[in-house]
Amino acid sequence: MVSGASSGLGEHIAKLLADNGVAVVCAARRVDLLENLAESIRAKGGKALAVAMDVTDRASVKAGFDLAEKEFGTPDIIFSNAGATGRQPFVEMEEGNWDHVLNVNVKGVFNLGQEGAQRMLAAGIGGNIINISSICAVSSFKGLTHYSASKGAVNQLTAVMGHELVEHGIRVNALAPGFLHTDLVADYYETEQGKADLANLPLGRAGQLSELDGTILLLASNAASYMAGTVVTADAAHSVRLG
Repeated sequence: MVSGASSGLGEHIAKLLADNGVAVVCAARRVDLLENLAESIRAKGGKALAVAMDVTDRASVKAGFDLAEKEFGTPDIIFSNAGATGRQPFVEMEEGNWDHVLNVNVKGVFNLGQEGAQRMLAAGIGGNIINISSICAVSSFKGLTHYSASKGAVNQLTAVMGHELVEHGIRVNALAPGFLHTDLVADYYETEQGKADLANLPLGRAGQLSELDGTILLLASNAASYMAGTVVTADAAHSVRLG
């Protein structure tokens, strides 16, 4: 199951998993885009199901899992990818903006992860839960108070989930990308500040989604059987560079 699969990183993850033989449940709010994605996967011989899901609404999450179990059985690979962002200076941060980002990025990860873990335990199976974090959890970027706080919470949530669930055969880890080329930030990269940010990166460019493929497949597979509660960073040294 991949949340936020209607575009960007979520869409890429769904296609990558399908290309590697995984039956994929594509979940998001924009059902028309999900149906197109699922159809494109099936056209290549893969298995895919589109389900409408709002990760901030537990009833919606439960309904999505019900459909997934009916079609493919209990999901044993879960990518908690749905996210929200939007720059706004701290002193101008609107309460509604703060609440929306924290609801999607933290409550959404909790809802999807807990529901998924409960279903795996009930089915007597193990699996992998991968939360999508960000280098914003450990690095400061102006205008992203809400987003940075939410991703810091995701990192700690991942640690505790990983600690509690590993003994049940459920491995929980997080992937923290740096700057990537996605629809979510395409407009920002065209601004003067965005261009300056890209020029300041160690490689002078944002990453391509395909450059995460190896890490995604690692975290989703038994090759990561001794990894739990950890955050894997993929940012070409952006968050650790000096100067």
